[in-house]
Amino acid sequence: MQNVIKVQKDLYYLGGNDRRLALFESAIPIPRGVSYNSYLLCDERTVLFDTVNLSVSELFFENLEEALGGRKLDFLVVHHMEPDHSASFLRLIEKYPDVVIVTNSKVQQMLENFFPFSGENVHLVKEGDTMSVGRRTLTFITAPMVHWPEVMMTYIPEEGILFSADAFGTFGALSGSLFADEVRFEREFLDDARKYYFNIVGKYGAQVQNVLKKAANLDLRLVCPLHGPVWREQFGWYLKKYDLWSKYEPEEKGVAVFYASVYGHTQNAAEILAAALAQSGVFVKVYDVSAAHVSDLLAEAFRYSHAVFASTTYNNGIFITMENLLRDLKEHNFQNRKYALIENGSWSPQAGAHMQAEIAGMKNMIQIGDRVTILSSVKEESRDALIALANEIAEDIQS
Repeated sequence: MQNVIKVQKDLYYLGGNDRRLALFESAIPIPRGVSYNSYLLCDERTVLFDTVNLSVSELFFENLEEALGGRKLDFLVVHHMEPDHSASFLRLIEKYPDVVIVTNSKVQQMLENFFPFSGENVHLVKEGDTMSVGRRTLTFITAPMVHWPEVMMTYIPEEGILFSADAFGTFGALSGSLFADEVRFEREFLDDARKYYFNIVGKYGAQVQNVLKKAANLDLRLVCPLHGPVWREQFGWYLKKYDLWSKYEPEEKGVAVFYASVYGHTQNAAEILAAALAQSGVFVKVYDVSAAHVSDLLAEAFRYSHAVFASTTYNNGIFITMENLLRDLKEHNFQNRKYALIENGSWSPQAGAHMQAEIAGMKNMIQIGDRVTILSSVKEESRDALIALANEIAEDIQS
């Protein structure tokens, strides 16, 4: 049964939720699911903005038929070709063979790559092009590498509406409420939004900054992303988060302590350090990199101003899960942070040097204190060194 939600006059939400998908892009755990958003504008001409993933396509087509109310579908605007938004494309053009596809040349090429589609009924647009659909005008904005090269957005100046593709989206299924101001976004969605940004878009901070410069000149009264809630109030708050994230600046002052431990001794060292930091009045969180998923660790590393990496030596190198985290951080442009290192080894501690080598490939990373070396287990001397390191980190944060 259809479940069309009215966004505002003449604009309808046609999307759906997938709460059963375990891994987004077969890589990122999403325990709260995800929404796939699509929107229909009913002006003098009807305009569909994107389709949906196959998992919610049956509902989507029921919604589309209901929202059209017997009217013809005139245009489909394709903003982004990732299959979670384009997989229903072929069925759509079979059902509505006269629909005109409005998109850019890069999307057109991808449509032909993904589908048996030869490019009929395509209206190509580029940056700054406009198209009247009645009382409203569609203005097209390119957003390359946010987060695929073909991405574009659509802005309706008469009503301040931005269809933002994957930008400003988030993980997490919607629970009846469509709008960000209805869902207590900061408490219920911000962690998902941060994880979404840094894992999906985070590598492309410079490109996000380019899009934010374009957005700064727009009157934004309604922002409709392809995942997560729609913004109609206080969007400036979320825009500031994107500005901060895309500049790779810390969101909060605090310490994220990441440890890789086999028999508990490296964990013990990490927790001694964390306790000393907390007793100094510093906010600290501790993560076992072998228990937490790297996508969550990535988001938390970007969240805080300081990071501590503690690893046992394994095969004369870094423990596997710690090595995975550091390489993932580097791949996602981790930078502009203070950090400290703890290594453990029973006969030849090597993890610290290898961690340092990985961090050397990251931009503007400043080490605090000397590397602390544990020989098998924490002794009084190494405990004193951990306390001293905690004091140095606390002093740096509180200065």
